Amino acid sequence: MHVDLDTLATALYVKIDDELKASPQLNPYRPKVGIAPRITDAELITVAVLQVLLGHHRENRWIRAARKAIGHLFPYLPKQPGYNKRLRALGHLLTQLIAVLAADTDLWRHPIRIADSTPVQCGTSRETVKRSDLAGWAGYGYCASHSRLFWGLRLHLVTTVHGLPVAFALTNPKTDERDVLIDLISLQPNMFHHPDGLILVVDKGYRDRTTETWLNDNNIDVVRPAYRTEPPRPARALLHAVRQNIESVNQTLKGQLDLERHGGRTPAGVTVRVLQRIPAMTAAIWHNWHTGQPIMRSLTAYDH
Repeated sequence: MHVDLDTLATALYVKIDDELKASPQLNPYRPKVGIAPRITDAELITVAVLQVLLGHHRENRWIRAARKAIGHLFPYLPKQPGYNKRLRALGHLLTQLIAVLAADTDLWRHPIRIADSTPVQCGTSRETVKRSDLAGWAGYGYCASHSRLFWGLRLHLVTTVHGLPVAFALTNPKTDERDVLIDLISLQPNMFHHPDGLILVVDKGYRDRTTETWLNDNNIDVVRPAYRTEPPRPARALLHAVRQNIESVNQTLKGQLDLERHGGRTPAGVTVRVLQRIPAMTAAIWHNWHTGQPIMRSLTAYDH
């Protein structure tokens, strides 16, 4: 199988379409009487993934460019208002797609998971903060990696060692990271199970005795940085070896997939724009795995 954008788009569309046919409950409700959409949900989600891979973070410019870049793959492409409205209504399908693609590889069966969070800035001025529809969900937080304050949200992401996303959450920056981690595991226990036990590598923001005890009770061993008062912990070599993996994943989301240039101004807008980035990276890893590529998270074949 070839590794190029057209092949990825075709394979992704077929996978989504088959999943929607096999699980009709995932399809959004539409009345039997009325105007039938000219572009299917599977086609629309595929277009949304290609938008991110090709580096278009503004929908109006993307719709114009899409007619030239991918018009040969889709008999109909909607105008910007229709695309915007349909995409926001399919947020639950984008979330479902991440799990579907992950489960269609054997990468998620690896016994190691890595958890980390990264800022998603949503405003840079006081006036924006005062007027934003995101107020109440977004808030002020601190980014230790860059030693700066930011106003926005925090993306919590759990991946395999290959960078394949298996769980994520978008929260207020002040939400306790340990509570978010427990919720992610509780909501998707099948993604945090391994017959020989799971190893979870976390940063210091996710560590405390209560959380570690809860994880151990759920057959999850925690690899984390030691407290200053603790002796060196076992598996610290593993911690240093794989910590860079999640940092590299975050850099892929921000550098190649323009996570911080999402342009969302409402909760629905921010959510769906962040959601676009995660399935896009998942789709690339999924396709690279099926085509036997040596580097799972490489986007080079799909970004032009």
